[in-house]
Amino acid sequence: MLKLYGGARSRASIVQWYLEELSIPYEFVLLDMQAGDHLQPEYLKINPMGKVPAIEDGGFKLWESGAILIYLAQTYGNLSDSVTELATVTQWVLFANATLGPGIFVESSRDREVQRLLKPLNDRFSHQPFLLGNDFSVADVAVGSMLAYVQIMLKLDLSAYPAVVEYINRLSQRPAFQKTIGSRSH
Repeated sequence: MLKLYGGARSRASIVQWYLEELSIPYEFVLLDMQAGDHLQPEYLKINPMGKVPAIEDGGFKLWESGAILIYLAQTYGNLSDSVTELATVTQWVLFANATLGPGIFVESSRDREVQRLLKPLNDRFSHQPFLLGNDFSVADVAVGSMLAYVQIMLKLDLSAYPAVVEYINRLSQRPAFQKTIGSRSH
């Protein structure tokens, strides 16, 4: 059975959301980050960086939330073998982790980045329900989780981006989201 390692407040919930979307049975191994479980030799064999999330799938070990999402999409999801489809999905996953998250969650860049990042997303969601068109995908897990965390953690006023707000609301109604990220927002 696939094992997902994470902390109480970590990006493991993003991976957990996608596992729930795919209906993949998994064991969630909660590491006590305060006690340093993530720095113990057993865990460092899984992720030598001592960060979460990480997964073990059979004998395969993988860390970094974005890499895990892409692996799950290719292994268990409906991501095709198309190089262009994989590149597009990877683009959005990397955008979520390397551009959107830091742009909005790093306070020193927030004022400059919010409009620059959310306006194009708002334009996109004004024409289609999900990042890649009409169908929910792993790209929505990556980007949608960051946007949901903006509302949950930062409580930013997103009223200037109504299509982004509708998108977040659409994702937050999904049962797998409610079971994972949504359950942490109360």
